[in-house]
Amino acid sequence: MTEVRGILQRWLRAFTSSFFLYGRFVIALLIGAFGGWVFVQAQLPLPWMLGSMTACTLASLARLPIKAPEMIRPPMTMIIGVMLGAGFTPQILEGLGGWILTILGLAGFVLVSGAACVAYFRRIGGFDLATAYFSGMPGGIVEMVAAGDEEGGDARTIALVHSARILLVVLTLPFLVQAISGTAIGARPQLGLSILETSWRDEVWLLVTALSGAWIGRALRLPAHVLLGPMLVSAGVHIFGWTQFKPAIEIVNAAQLVLGTAIGCRFAGTATREVVRILVLSLGSTILLLAITAIFAVGVSRVSAYGEIPLLLAYSPGGLAEMSLVALALGIEGAFVAAHHIIRVFLVMLGAAPAFAIVSKRNKR
Repeated sequence: MTEVRGILQRWLRAFTSSFFLYGRFVIALLIGAFGGWVFVQAQLPLPWMLGSMTACTLASLARLPIKAPEMIRPPMTMIIGVMLGAGFTPQILEGLGGWILTILGLAGFVLVSGAACVAYFRRIGGFDLATAYFSGMPGGIVEMVAAGDEEGGDARTIALVHSARILLVVLTLPFLVQAISGTAIGARPQLGLSILETSWRDEVWLLVTALSGAWIGRALRLPAHVLLGPMLVSAGVHIFGWTQFKPAIEIVNAAQLVLGTAIGCRFAGTATREVVRILVLSLGSTILLLAITAIFAVGVSRVSAYGEIPLLLAYSPGGLAEMSLVALALGIEGAFVAAHHIIRVFLVMLGAAPAFAIVSKRNKR
């Protein structure tokens, strides 16, 4: 606990430092909030994350005076880790017995799609190993940016690749499924309770799991410990049924806003043509990813009790909320789709860093 107290004291002292440029950060947050609002109105995925990142990226390219200090990212990342872990409920464990074949297929999908996309970014994109690796892994944007940055990859490129992938998948796959099934799909949902509806105990659980998780992650030297540590602790307390809390939607949105703003500010000084090049490469990798998703969905449907469309939604590396909505509109078991998305992120987070260490050693020989 002494170590935790020391870390908190150093973090709080950073905000009194003259190096913390409050004016530029406030401008960045205002621009990010506007971008998030636009994405909300357009019903786009991860609006506060991708919207703020898009707006601040454009502002950075326009040379506006914005900046987001590095010390703001860890606490926001911890909140996202707790949120991810909260998805592991006892109900998911109860359903695992009937999902063995589909989860094995999911593991195969992660391996094949990851290898294919990493090779694509290395050979076609010319990325360095760390940037190509964490850009190609089918994990979440926050997780892959945190892990890739820790391993020396270009966090800006990784963030842009995953942002483009999420947008493209979410904006195309629901319409494809709708065309195949003939079922109309409703508006984008907002998952989670408002802070006005949650108990003060939920905020205590959030604080405890976030801080203890970050400390445990640091002690165990986990990759991206401020994300993975809180995620594992949160998953543990939820799986054992000690609590059912989930971070309030306003807290999660605020964390996404700050993280998206911070990522967008990193593009200061980047040439516009380089951003366009990365986006074009992302389009190619997303097409490759969707093709692999379709192949695995068709293949696993032949040996399991689930059809091609449920598996397509469960395996697609898009947004959890959006894919769950499509599943509900089609009368498909929402827990099945949601659980596979959570398990995919969990598998990538646990396996990506150790696998990268092996790949990196082989590459140096």
